[in-house]
Amino acid sequence: LPLLLEATLLRLASGSHHPFYNGFYYNHLMNDKGNGQEEVDYFNGAKLVVETSKDPVYSSNGANVTLPCHYHYEPDMEAKPKIRIKWSKLRDDYTKEQDVLVAIGKTYMAFGDFQGRAHLRQVSRREASLVISDVRLQDDGKYRCEVIDGLEDESDVVDLQLQGIVFPYQPPRGQYRLNFHEAEQVCQEQAAILATFNQLFQAWSEGLDWCNAGWLADGTVQYPIRLPRKPCGGLHLAPGIRSYGPRHRHLHRFDAFCFSSGLRGEVFYLDHPAGMTLEEAKQSCQDAGAEIARVGQLYSAWKFLGLDRCNAGWLADGSVRYPITKPRANCGPAEPGVRSFGFPSKGRFGVFCYKER
Repeated sequence: LPLLLEATLLRLASGSHHPFYNGFYYNHLMNDKGNGQEEVDYFNGAKLVVETSKDPVYSSNGANVTLPCHYHYEPDMEAKPKIRIKWSKLRDDYTKEQDVLVAIGKTYMAFGDFQGRAHLRQVSRREASLVISDVRLQDDGKYRCEVIDGLEDESDVVDLQLQGIVFPYQPPRGQYRLNFHEAEQVCQEQAAILATFNQLFQAWSEGLDWCNAGWLADGTVQYPIRLPRKPCGGLHLAPGIRSYGPRHRHLHRFDAFCFSSGLRGEVFYLDHPAGMTLEEAKQSCQDAGAEIARVGQLYSAWKFLGLDRCNAGWLADGSVRYPITKPRANCGPAEPGVRSFGFPSKGRFGVFCYKER
């Protein structure tokens, strides 16, 4: 019996997402009366309705979150004791949906990165809410809640948005040196992931203005402009997100737009009267029971913890930067931001360290 149940769950997870066919259950009969309209006949005489949150659900890296989902019937009727429930994550590039969890009754199975982190919350009648613990950057996105009662199959979508920050990134080699896969890698090395279009749009609406084009998670190349100017698409274009569209993921090279969320620890600054080389800086962080901070961690500390330091410090990628929340004289431009000195081959600076809580 357990093997049979597991096989059923796996079959449910691998089902198609055609509106009227989920792999092995039909849910509607279409009766063409010849007048251009179709009549829907529900097998059990009642319509199954699935509802999720119409507003986005917000969370952050390392937190726990509940994606609400409930179902009912019109007219009201009793549901079967073993309703089938499936949660899947919609991909930004519109490829096959990612299986998250399937359940029959109180037995469920989670898949992939969601194993050990996802389960159903069914504390109220006809609830099918999904609980995700230890939220990760990759969890941001849209999720489908699908409820199957015999031959009835209905679903709705809820949007999980991580509170985070988008930052442009160039490697030490300079501008436009990354293909798509290298862009993915450098973002991961900076405690981040490639940003989605929605994340870039949100950053643009909050003031991000960057003239260099960068990869996004869907394989497109775009850049945000608040102040139109000649080198950035021309003066005749309105402010917005400029797009090069999809590019060849191996051949074409651009910068990257990375996304980082809240921290599970703290970023702090260490200094030495004579400054430090990069290797000395790494050792100083280790001596303090920490590690040298990565770019995404510095941006997150600036954005969410208000880190403000006018002293430049090394980061793990060999860059030297400093975060300013309260602009002032001798600390760079008049706007808040993370200032960069690039990747100096020589020089002695302080260091930003990161320590888990």
